[in-house]
Amino acid sequence: MRWCRFEDGDHATYGIIEGDRVTPVQGEPWGAYTRASTSRALDDVRLLVPVIPPTFYAAGLNYRGHVLEQAQLHGTEPAFPPRADVGYRANNALIAQGEAIVIPRDATEQVQYEGELVAVIGRRCRWVAEADALRYVFGYTIGNDVSERSWQRDDRTLFRAKNSDTFKPMGPWIETDLDPADLEVAIRLSGREVYRYHVRDAIFSLQQFIARTSDYITLVPGDVIWMGTDGPTENMHDGDVVEIEIPGIGALRNPVVKER
Repeated sequence: MRWCRFEDGDHATYGIIEGDRVTPVQGEPWGAYTRASTSRALDDVRLLVPVIPPTFYAAGLNYRGHVLEQAQLHGTEPAFPPRADVGYRANNALIAQGEAIVIPRDATEQVQYEGELVAVIGRRCRWVAEADALRYVFGYTIGNDVSERSWQRDDRTLFRAKNSDTFKPMGPWIETDLDPADLEVAIRLSGREVYRYHVRDAIFSLQQFIARTSDYITLVPGDVIWMGTDGPTENMHDGDVVEIEIPGIGALRNPVVKER
């Protein structure tokens, strides 16, 4: 099933997408809900971020190629993570399909994309075994973990390098009934494919992240876990368009503008 969240008058509404139509629902996708009796053309609605997460988790460095690329960029020896440690991102940075990634006026040229699979939690869980972890996932969407590399390298925290407004495109919708190990991520910059990778090549799987996180933190419906990216990343510039595609889910497309 394909779920979206869209602008309905002066409020946000979840909807079920079937073909080129979307049916509004009362309630939440992972709880009790009621379908409306009428539907609307998908092209006529403004899609919003598919979920505003109670907590926004991110796997960080989780692919060998990305670890190697970042080590080369910083002139250090590659250090592969010994365990599935999760970090955090900020909801203020979330934007939807089609909305602009805004490069802050004082940013360097090193503002880069990171195309990622995003898992949406559908059931409250704690102390979950790896073998059972996917039972707690509601569905999957796409994220672009935009990063300002000089701030990421030089600041004491990631408050602006990863969390500046507009730095976290997510969408366009949530797709259920997928196996993350079957998925492939393609990243395009202004129409040119810059990298493609398989989700199954992650250092730590989604199951490992859910299990380890739930040893210490209760995951709740609507939480999201961004699973990291692979390979080298390039600088984005004013006028570029970044597209992250995961067949089986869709494509997340956002223009890039420089703050004036």
